[in-house]
Amino acid sequence: MSQRQVLHGFHAVVSRVRHHAESIQAIYLDKDRRDKRARDLIQLAEARGVRLVLSEGARLSEMAGGHMGNTQGVIAFAEPVKLALNLAEVFDTATEPPLFLVLDGVTDPHNLGACLRSADAFAAHAVIAPKDRSAGLTAVAIKASSGAADHVPYLTVTNLARSLREMKEHGILIVGADAEGTLDLNEADLSGATALVLGAEGEGLRRLTREHCDVLVKIPMQGQVESLNVSVSAGVCLYEARRQRAVVGQ
Repeated sequence: MSQRQVLHGFHAVVSRVRHHAESIQAIYLDKDRRDKRARDLIQLAEARGVRLVLSEGARLSEMAGGHMGNTQGVIAFAEPVKLALNLAEVFDTATEPPLFLVLDGVTDPHNLGACLRSADAFAAHAVIAPKDRSAGLTAVAIKASSGAADHVPYLTVTNLARSLREMKEHGILIVGADAEGTLDLNEADLSGATALVLGAEGEGLRRLTREHCDVLVKIPMQGQVESLNVSVSAGVCLYEARRQRAVVGQ
């Protein structure tokens, strides 16, 4: 039996109702919320045939494990959306050269959610991370993704190095983003099948992961800061890959 998910916050809940209403078991909304967002959610749930229960704030806080401030007064219980479960499924269903985002050691669920949001914005086929030393797809990560977790497969793999080798066997260029990269991001050819590999902020790529990269690139920095948050770096890299594909396709 699939594990039930707990969704917090309006973005995550509304996105699930709009795109996968059938997966929702029930929505619990703070009865004291009478603003437009609450009214719109009630109307949407009714239109999609989703059960919505008006509840006391204290009960919602209990459901959320005491983290009421993070829920925005709305919680939903749902079955996980069925997305690709492994690389093979992604390869089988991709209708263009795959674009992957690989996260090496990103343990903050807020960063994971933001990376999923960037991956969805630039149509990455999957986000991939090792099972150890990585954030899980928790309620916090789902909320931070603003609905992207319902659309972009998040694949956790036992052995990241083996998965990178598997990608290479399928013709995927492995591009690591690193401050010591030999090329600027825009100098690398990202127009074909590509896996963009990013490490945790401050730590960067692990040695073994770095060794499996075909090329190392750096994001040209014009200001005084030396690094970017991993989700911002992910957005920059994914945008450049999509920009190059658009140019090639003209």
